[in-house]
Order: sequence, then structure tokens, then C-alpha cells
Amino acid sequence: MVKGQASEARTRLLTTATRLFYTEGIHAVGIDRIVAEAKVTRATLYRHFPGKDDLIVYYLQEADQAIRGQLDAIVAKGAPAPDTLRAIAANITEGIRSPGFRGCAFLNAASEYPDPAHPVHKAVLAHRHWFAGVITDVLAHLGNARAEVAARRFVLLRDGAMATGCLTDPAPVCETFLEGVEDLLRLHVTSRGNG
Repeated sequence: MVKGQASEARTRLLTTATRLFYTEGIHAVGIDRIVAEAKVTRATLYRHFPGKDDLIVYYLQEADQAIRGQLDAIVAKGAPAPDTLRAIAANITEGIRSPGFRGCAFLNAASEYPDPAHPVHKAVLAHRHWFAGVITDVLAHLGNARAEVAARRFVLLRDGAMATGCLTDPAPVCETFLEGVEDLLRLHVTSRGNG
């Protein structure tokens, strides 16, 4: 197999682990179950992933790449900054409204791996750093020096919507999140030059 090329067994392992980790929790799912449901041997698992932590990190990296692709496509459209931020927010609400939504995979993983030195926690922080950077860049196009502060507010709004969206009816959660984004935009545009 060429390095970087996914084998069928590796794909099955990752697909199975992704489904189980997201729906049931990372610690709740053992290697034996992943191996059984993916219909591979333990040796096959360890040939592709040296340990469960490596599989978890890869699961998060795949989730990160999917989100990056979505946001890159939104930003690449070159819409004005407020419309780009609204499109990102709408993309988030689509996820919250999707069947089987169980919260943010990264926040879920962070709650199970609180040690900042752990590779899983580091993968979570890398994703969050990138996401905050994208939002900061979008808000910076409004010409306000306080883009980083506004981006932190956006991320907090998003985190709250993601956490709450799996606990209750997602419709009012999404509505409240989108209203919060509009409030943030009004505040950010109004305070332009006051930063």
C-alpha cells in the first residue's frame, strides 16, 4: 500500500470508530468493539493505528478537515465579511439541526481528555485555534481592531449552541445563536474605530 493511501480495512476502522466515538463517547467504546464492528482483526487495527489514542486523534483530524473544507468553501466565495460570518453561522446551525447531532466532537473529546498535554486534547486545541483564527480574519475585514475580541464572542456563542443543541429542541437554539451573531455584527460594526 502506498503511504497516505487508505486501505479498505483502515477506512472501515475509521468509519466505525467515528460513528461509535461520536454517538456513544470515546471512553465508552473499546478497541474490541471497534474491531468487531469494522470486521477486522486487532493486528489490522494496530497495523494502521499504533493505539486507541492514535485512532482518536485521527478521528478528530478527519472531523477537523471536514470542517475546514466547509469553511474554506464559504470564505472562498468572497462575500462581504458580514455575509461570510452569517454563512458560517448558518453552516453551524445546519449541523445542529442534522439527524443524530450529539454536540461538538471537539468539545465532547475535550471533556473526556482534560489533560492539556494529552494528544487528544492537543488535537482539540489545534482545531479550536484554527477556527478562532478563521473567524478573527473574517471579522478583521470589517476594519475593526477588536476583531479578536469579537471572534472570541462568536466562538462562545457557537460553543453554547453546539452544547445546547443536542439537549433540547434545536430550532430555538439555532434561532438564538443566529440572533446573537447579528447582535455581534451590529456591535462590531458600530464600534468600528472605537477599538
